[in-house]
Amino acid sequence: MRVVIQRVTEASVWINKQLHSQINEGLLILLGIHKDDKEEQVIWMAKKCANLRIFSDLNDKMNLNLIDLQKDALVVSQFTLYGDTTTSRRPDFFSAAPPLIAETLYNLFINELSKLLNRDIKKGVFGAKMEVKLINDGPVTIFIEK
Repeated sequence: MRVVIQRVTEASVWINKQLHSQINEGLLILLGIHKDDKEEQVIWMAKKCANLRIFSDLNDKMNLNLIDLQKDALVVSQFTLYGDTTTSRRPDFFSAAPPLIAETLYNLFINELSKLLNRDIKKGVFGAKMEVKLINDGPVTIFIEK
């Protein structure tokens, strides 16, 4: 499982030129599911994202997390995080989970994160062609793999 986390002042998902979901300050989480991922990785990653201390405290140190500040998260499934370009210029996605497995684990991730944050999680639409707009705060971008 791979995630790219971006601390944002705002982020939104648009589908067919229509606003689907949006957040103000919080985290945009791009979620890639590997073909061998199981529930264990999903639960670990949800905890990691909820507790990741990348928001500034009063001393301007990255010391606070989503839970501390009651900020929102926007989760977007992104199988392209498993694009492999080692053997050609066009990525292959053989390491990405097939859609049925990926969608199940994507929904589990959202449910786990929702429980940890005690709030609804904004999200994209699995498998849809989306435009993701964001203003990266910092900029702060973190890559995590489990």
